[in-house]
Amino acid sequence: MTDSSLQRAALTLAVISSFVTPVMASAVNLALPDLGLRFALDAVTLSWVQTGYLLSTAVCVVPAGRLGDIWGRKKMFTWGMAGFGLASLLACLAPSIVVVLVARVAQGVGSAMVFATGMAILSEAYPPGQRGRALGINVAAIYIGLSLGPLLGGVLTHYLTWRGVFALVVPPSALAVWVAVYKLDAEWAEAKGEPFDLVGSFFYALALVGLILGLTRMPTWAGGGLALVGLAFLWLFGWWEGKTQSPVFPVHLIRTNRPFAFSSLAALINYAAIFAVTFLLSLYLQRVKGFDASMAGLILVAQPVMQAMLSPLAGRVSDRVQPRLVASLGMGLTALGLAGLALLDAQSSTIYIVACLMLNGIGFGVFSSPNMNAIMSSVAPRYYGIASGTVAAMRMMGQMVSMGIAASMLAIFVGQVQITPASYPALLSSLQATFIICCLLCVAGIFASLSRGELPKG
Repeated sequence: MTDSSLQRAALTLAVISSFVTPVMASAVNLALPDLGLRFALDAVTLSWVQTGYLLSTAVCVVPAGRLGDIWGRKKMFTWGMAGFGLASLLACLAPSIVVVLVARVAQGVGSAMVFATGMAILSEAYPPGQRGRALGINVAAIYIGLSLGPLLGGVLTHYLTWRGVFALVVPPSALAVWVAVYKLDAEWAEAKGEPFDLVGSFFYALALVGLILGLTRMPTWAGGGLALVGLAFLWLFGWWEGKTQSPVFPVHLIRTNRPFAFSSLAALINYAAIFAVTFLLSLYLQRVKGFDASMAGLILVAQPVMQAMLSPLAGRVSDRVQPRLVASLGMGLTALGLAGLALLDAQSSTIYIVACLMLNGIGFGVFSSPNMNAIMSSVAPRYYGIASGTVAAMRMMGQMVSMGIAASMLAIFVGQVQITPASYPALLSSLQATFIICCLLCVAGIFASLSRGELPKG
């Protein structure tokens, strides 16, 4: 297989997977109100349609990266993409909410396998002189997916019900599997024959499960207990990874590399603050404001469009200005956008909502590329794969925490009842509380971003 054909196959796989997964993540938010109505679900159960996916992805993404190094990245990617597509088909045909939730967990496992290997395959296929262009196309696919997701989700839900959203990603998933099997004639397994850290992976999984289950049950005693159990297993994970010969994650990068550690923390905080916005505003726009799903999707697209426009520019600026300064500015703008959303009420105008979403998108766009630049510039080239995997893990854990905060506020203010006009005031209170918490998270994130220190120039 020639280098050019290998590169075309790798780029095709990266673009498809980078488009499909964000489309699914953002489009599902527009389908949730319809799904809730058809299965008569309460708000907390409905939030688990997203939370189950995020939790399974976050639990599996780090172990999947290590397994890809041992077993082969092409194999891991192919099975992950196949699993994602089949789980999407299962969700589309699901007769009950239990089957939908099982399918979403399976989607998360497949996504983790794809996230952990897709970027590594692309980096292996392209030499350093050409890699930046390929990665730029890949990032563009992600933001196009995020931009189109709410719009496609709204239109499909409006005309085909929530099932149309899950059907959307089945054909491209099948295409990606075909390309991987028949066009990608290469395999990469640099750690072939090395042992897999099963104990560390077990501690990591229990830590995340404990933390997210605890968050969704706050402020009860059971929620606090589960969160403490999660923190205990997180400490055990760090302790074990520091002493084992073949760790699933080299924790010394967190312990000894200040820019890497604080940049990763800033990414976690930013995703925790911003991800639940689409889920909550989808409920607000369709229930409180009375918009149909397609109109709600059109409004929500304002945020990812600004992200797509600003990220490339912010990345170029961070090559000339210290990334911590640019990323911190982005975190501050996001905090302002969330503060604006915390003032929403039943009479808020569409223009006001769009303005807040645009400010959020500008902030996230200004933050994300410089923060990625800081993470990748803070490690030696031999750690690029680990750094990329860490970004994926921080993204998924941040999204999971964000949904946990949203679910907790819904449980406190709305309770486990179906959302009806009588519960709209309580729904508004839960939205306002969530956006206040997320705004405060961003304020803390500014300090984390500034604390990373300066990177060496050149």
